[in-house]
Amino acid sequence: MKRAAILSSLLMILSLGAAVPVLAAAPANDVYAGRQPIALGDSLTVDTSQATTDADDTELNTDCGAPAMDASVWYELTATADGFIGIDVSGSNYSAGVFVATGSPGSFEVVACAPGATAFEAVAGQTYAILAMDDQSDGGGNGGTLKIQVAELPPPPVIDLTVNKTGQFNSKTGSATISGTVTCTGGPVDFSEIDVSVRQTVGRIFIDGGGFIEGFACDGSKQAWSAEIFGFNGKFKGGKALTATFAFACGTFLCGEGFQERVVQLKGGK
Repeated sequence: MKRAAILSSLLMILSLGAAVPVLAAAPANDVYAGRQPIALGDSLTVDTSQATTDADDTELNTDCGAPAMDASVWYELTATADGFIGIDVSGSNYSAGVFVATGSPGSFEVVACAPGATAFEAVAGQTYAILAMDDQSDGGGNGGTLKIQVAELPPPPVIDLTVNKTGQFNSKTGSATISGTVTCTGGPVDFSEIDVSVRQTVGRIFIDGGGFIEGFACDGSKQAWSAEIFGFNGKFKGGKALTATFAFACGTFLCGEGFQERVVQLKGGK
């Protein structure tokens, strides 16, 4: 009887032991020393549920300020040519972010970072450290199934911006109308905008104003633009005014920009 009871107890212990789930091991690239080579065109999947975070990981976040860092894994990419590269982790089943840096632990220089995906301009022969991590923006957890893709990107749009040397002012409303042309190549783009700031000396004060217009095509055509600007602290008058005009157009990852600073002669309109 005693022997039977012992055997029964052993079987129960073994049965309970078999029911305990076996946890996945941390991935080999959990730490910087185990970083995994990755190249253009690669699309990799890895279980990061047992990945950890250490001082090398958090060093990168000094410049980026992610809300949290868990389940970090490392990759390394050496650029074979100059160009733009995108790193996409948005296909993961958790809220993932990505960092790209040159250098090594203790001397990292971050070149790009963002939740979901980021892009950077690569230099031929340069080696980049890539860190993918769980930023917990989805409320918690520790990693999961990471999907990381590396792709070559087209260059950002190229913008040629001009500002006309004369503008108009409205004596009734005090607004100033600034105009010019914009040419954008390299589209299509997701959005585009022109922002205009105007400063004019009226009496003993500066009248400052600003405004913007949304949407111009990025098809290589020269397009006229015009923006009516109202002063924040008074009315614009006839005479010279300093303008600063900034145009930008953004694709999925990259933005192009143009800038012009010019003294414009405001002449009477309405």
